[in-house]
Amino acid sequence: MSEVKTHEFDSFLQKSAAHYRLFLVYGPDRGLVSERAAQLAGSFGIPLDDPFAVVKLDAVELQQGAGRLLDEVNAIGLFGGEKVVWVRGAAAEKGLSEALQVLAAEPPPNSYLIIEAGDLKKGAALRKAAEPSRAVASIACYSDDARALHALVDKELSEAGLRISPAARERLLEALGGDRIASRNEVRKLALYCLGRDIINEEDVLAIVGDASAISVDDAVDAVLQGDVDALMHAMKKITTSKTPAFLVLQGCLRQFQQLDVMRAEMDANRQSASQVIASLGRGLHFRRKPIVEAALRHWTAPAIRRELNRLQATIYQSRSRQSLEESLVLQNLLAIAIQSAKR
Repeated sequence: MSEVKTHEFDSFLQKSAAHYRLFLVYGPDRGLVSERAAQLAGSFGIPLDDPFAVVKLDAVELQQGAGRLLDEVNAIGLFGGEKVVWVRGAAAEKGLSEALQVLAAEPPPNSYLIIEAGDLKKGAALRKAAEPSRAVASIACYSDDARALHALVDKELSEAGLRISPAARERLLEALGGDRIASRNEVRKLALYCLGRDIINEEDVLAIVGDASAISVDDAVDAVLQGDVDALMHAMKKITTSKTPAFLVLQGCLRQFQQLDVMRAEMDANRQSASQVIASLGRGLHFRRKPIVEAALRHWTAPAIRRELNRLQATIYQSRSRQSLEESLVLQNLLAIAIQSAKR
């Protein structure tokens, strides 16, 4: 078992990461997941801008089975040498967990595999494939606590040659903590704003720092289900600030509507209420989200749910084929679904 807790990562990166070929990086702090995956990739001594040495994949590309990932990991690079296979946006893809099980039994000699995943619950397929194996390093990434936030602020401001007043620090910390990259970006923005001064005061923080406190993909999905356009725009703004790929929101929304489709079919077939269906089919659904999903089940008919599923699947295709427009396509279609929710 090779589990790396949040506070152990820096030591692990320096002392132990070189002994592994397979890495699962997961947790609710997607910015921290991305940051640590990048730190791992940078520690291998492989040029990350070399397209022949670094293969980046979206987890959705691996839904058809384990073969694609196994082929990529075991393929010999065009010019030889070691390579990195980097998978992003992982969640519950069966093919991905099956491939990880195969690779854990016989780690690749010339490749590194990094899997970036969201907030995997205990017992999730990917964690079940990774955690019992000594060949896989499982790295949990949870939102920064007060100690970690203080350290982040001190590091960034000391590098900029700045000090901060106690009142300004308190106000700054209130706006941080939901996502490591978003928090770091806000502190750097503050440092740039105060460049040339000796000390940062509270007015500076109020003038320039945005809200980078806790946000998750679920917040955006819930806003869509509730038809709350303002909440959706707020969530998407924070997600964009944290550098979380917009595609992950689209993927989360697709999974939610797939679940609604199954539940609504059960309601119609067995004449059950929304609460009864959630009790039997809503395992894994966070208790705070159950009232939102229950309300959606009451308001959405099966044909309407399938129509929005088609919209989401078409948007995934469009965003993959026109990546420069990904954020615009995702936001446009999520807004369209939220408006439909509001009408219902």
